[in-house]
Amino acid sequence: MTQQPPDLANCELCNLAKLTRWFYSDAMCLVVECESCAVPMVVLVQHRSEPSEIERKILLHHLELAAQEFFANQSYFIDEQRRQIPQHYHAHARPRPQIYSAFYS
Repeated sequence: MTQQPPDLANCELCNLAKLTRWFYSDAMCLVVECESCAVPMVVLVQHRSEPSEIERKILLHHLELAAQEFFANQSYFIDEQRRQIPQHYHAHARPRPQIYSAFYS
C-alpha cells in the first residue's frame, strides 16, 4: 500500500467516510450532507484548492440539484467560502436566513 503525502493523509475531505447522506458521486465530485453543517456540500475528488472554471460549473450544477431536493421550497444560497479546510475545494448549499427570503425567492 502506498502512503499518501501528509496533507492528503490528514485531509478530512480526501478521507470522507460514508456517515451521512450521499446525493451524488462520480470521478470528479461527491455531493454529500456535510457532517458539521447538515446541508448539501460538493467536494472536488482531487485534492486541489481550485477547480478549473468548467469543473466549477459542473460541481455547482450537481450541488444545485441536491440543494433543490434537500431544501424543497425553502430558499438557499451557494457558499464557496472554505473556512475550515481551505486547501481542498468544496462548497455548501445553505438555507437563506428568513429575513432575506422574500427578496431572493
